[in-house]
Amino acid sequence: MRTAMILAVGAIGLAFTAVAQVQTSTSSTSGAATHEVKVINATVVAVSGNDLVVKLDDGTLKHIANVPESARATVDGKEVGIHDLQPGMHLQKTITTTTTPKIITTTQSVTGKVWHVNPPLSVILTLEDGKNQEFKIPKGQKFNVNGQMVDAWGLKKGMTVSATKVVEQPETVVSQQAKLTGSMPPPPPAPPADQPILVAVMVPVAAPAPAAPAAAPAPEMPKTGSELPLTALFGLLSLAGSACTRLYRKARG
Repeated sequence: MRTAMILAVGAIGLAFTAVAQVQTSTSSTSGAATHEVKVINATVVAVSGNDLVVKLDDGTLKHIANVPESARATVDGKEVGIHDLQPGMHLQKTITTTTTPKIITTTQSVTGKVWHVNPPLSVILTLEDGKNQEFKIPKGQKFNVNGQMVDAWGLKKGMTVSATKVVEQPETVVSQQAKLTGSMPPPPPAPPADQPILVAVMVPVAAPAPAAPAAAPAPEMPKTGSELPLTALFGLLSLAGSACTRLYRKARG
């Protein structure tokens, strides 16, 4: 009894039409990954419940509806949610896309005894459970029989055969990671240097000096008498003057 090993490289090998007694293993080999970083800047315009309106750098307004409660942003080092956002906040979303090429290698193997061969198309093997299964032979397949490479015509009934099929399938794995950060609105700008800045200063007000006392009015004579005695005095003086005048005339005469 001779033993033949059927080798397969890449997609070349027996085409297994049955799965009984066929063992399958899969492995993958990763290539060099590439990274693409995209940054989106926006300014919060309005927040209403779980709806958010932002303004992008190009001036476009974007409405983001039903922002989940679990969504988080790091604003000035503090983690905040949708209800903590305020108009004027600056948001920055960084999206990192990682693309990794992979080679998925699938290996199928089966062991059986050649029951019938139809070269160069197919071979029927009696498997370990005693059942016969047919396998198609790919075009150009070579077999290692006792160290010699032969084609399907070299297979004979009764040979114990171990057949292996290896398939390499390229695959690209793409993953994305998003990070949302932000900052509070900037303070209002300072006025230009050529414009005065008004500063309120409290100036103490001096208490008014006490008013000088008003000058006392001149005392008035009490109004206890009348003008009649003065008139009588003038009359007496007139009479005395007349009498003196008469006496003077008589003495001259």
